[in-house]
Amino acid sequence: MSVTCAFDQARSLFDAEEVRGSNPLAPTSDLRGYHPRVFRKRARLDPTQIEDRRGRSLGRGVAVGGGGIGIIVALLLVILNLSGGGSGSTSVEETLRDLEGVTVGSGSMPSDLSHCRTGADAEKSEDCRIVAFVNSIQSYWQGQIRGYRESPTVFFTGATATACGRATTEVGPFYCPADASVYIDLGFFQELIDRFGATGGPLAQAYVLAHEYGHHVQDLLGILDRIGNDREGPQSAGVRSELQADCFAGVWTANAVETGYIARITDQDIADALSAAAAVGDDRIQREFQGHVNRETWTHGSSADRQQWFQTGYRSGDPRACDTFRGSI
Repeated sequence: MSVTCAFDQARSLFDAEEVRGSNPLAPTSDLRGYHPRVFRKRARLDPTQIEDRRGRSLGRGVAVGGGGIGIIVALLLVILNLSGGGSGSTSVEETLRDLEGVTVGSGSMPSDLSHCRTGADAEKSEDCRIVAFVNSIQSYWQGQIRGYRESPTVFFTGATATACGRATTEVGPFYCPADASVYIDLGFFQELIDRFGATGGPLAQAYVLAHEYGHHVQDLLGILDRIGNDREGPQSAGVRSELQADCFAGVWTANAVETGYIARITDQDIADALSAAAAVGDDRIQREFQGHVNRETWTHGSSADRQQWFQTGYRSGDPRACDTFRGSI
């Protein structure tokens, strides 16, 4: 069965009665970089959706810090390999094998997220902000997919073990279908600004998370299983799956306020999400770090494509609008 047919079949799993769009003309913020209250103060947070591994040790040997291998490896791994939710490329496997016997972290006690109780806490703490976004994203998909199964988000620093292999900070945020979990070193959000040139902001963070949960949705719908080895090139199934995850992120954004966690989405928030989407486009990354663009090695799509599909999801508010597998991109 083709990926297109798999998505056609998956449409029936979306609860049509619960799909609600959002007005794309959201309230605006007049000051660049100013973000009004994002969360509903009394929203009840559920930190049990997060597994916090920060400060834990892994394996034996020398300690590895958060930026140990550097941005070039981050480039090749985070953007061009693992975040697509697949089994990874040869370069990923080799890098993970090289990390056998590495100790991660300073030996400090793992952090505690029990203080993340309400939306008011999410306004004060990045940890709680991520908890709130994850709660909102999963709440939305719980209402859209019959039989939705929650996926934990795993916080880590340095490196961690996953069912997809041992992963480091440099692979960036990714979804592992083997254990149905989202993995992230929160330091990536600063890298997104400093190294990739995104504007930052809460919705840039939410976009990254919602994109990875888009892969979880694809996993539940059987879409990831149909991609196979068609992972490179601007029209490949791999790129189409990444753009669909961007579209799903836009769909959540359109419906975020209705989940009960988010107070409002502003034009500035959308601009920040689009900036993040553009920052991790294959063409932009290749031009910046390689000096040239090779479309045949794309694995995630161009900046323009990523922005377009996020906007498609946001403007429609309907996951059924995210059919990236039909026709030309």
